[in-house]
Amino acid sequence: MSVSIHTNTSAMIALQNLNASNKQLEDVQQKISTGLAVSTAKDNASVYAIAQGQRADLGGLNAVKDSLHRASSIADVSMAAGESVSDLMNQLREKVVGAMDTSIDTTSRNALNGDFQSILGQIQHIVENATFNGSNILNGSLSTNIQFIANADANSVITLSVRTMSLGGPILTVTSQSALSTPTIASQILSQVDTSILNLNANLGALGSQAKQIEGHLGFVDKLTDAITGGIGNLVDADMAVESSKLQALQVQQQLGTQSLSIANQSPQQILALFK
Repeated sequence: MSVSIHTNTSAMIALQNLNASNKQLEDVQQKISTGLAVSTAKDNASVYAIAQGQRADLGGLNAVKDSLHRASSIADVSMAAGESVSDLMNQLREKVVGAMDTSIDTTSRNALNGDFQSILGQIQHIVENATFNGSNILNGSLSTNIQFIANADANSVITLSVRTMSLGGPILTVTSQSALSTPTIASQILSQVDTSILNLNANLGALGSQAKQIEGHLGFVDKLTDAITGGIGNLVDADMAVESSKLQALQVQQQLGTQSLSIANQSPQQILALFK
């Protein structure tokens, strides 16, 4: 090999190796700082594209969970109200049966009717206030059922049905104007109360089934979200133990490369000895 002051092959080789070590060190430091083996498209274009697609699905599932949580809350509020109305309807029946007694005096009948009217007022108050996030499926304010998104593409829905429990409606046939003025009228009202109780219990059962469906689907979406999150991690997360080992090895290589380059740069100094 010729000795030249213009061309230092050893220095060029040392510099190439040092640059390679520095580049690898930068890559490892980026993985350690971000925790990701694939943080940009240039790291691995295909894996990055797959991961981004899964992240988009994950964002859609988060919207699904928000929708289902809202559905679950509306159902819970409605069921709580319906169960309270059911208890009041049982109390109402007791007052009606008591008013059917022909032996009671006017004062007692008026007292029974006062309790009866008070219970009707409580029922109406509960139904009107069974609202969550502006939605009330019990007071007849909604003409259609509420639909909530069930998948990340928003092309599947879960329905929460409207169940009007206002007095004088399709479920509670007894009206707010009812009064226990005579035993005969009380007998007629009893028939309405019994029908209302049957209707109410059937609708509470149906509402409970829909709430259970919403709860079950929400659990599935939670599991699906966890699975997708784990899948994304398998694709792009860096193994920190491995990267830590690489970091130490590359730091040593960098130091050795620097020393090698320093030695190679001293080679031209030998030429001076030839001219002494």
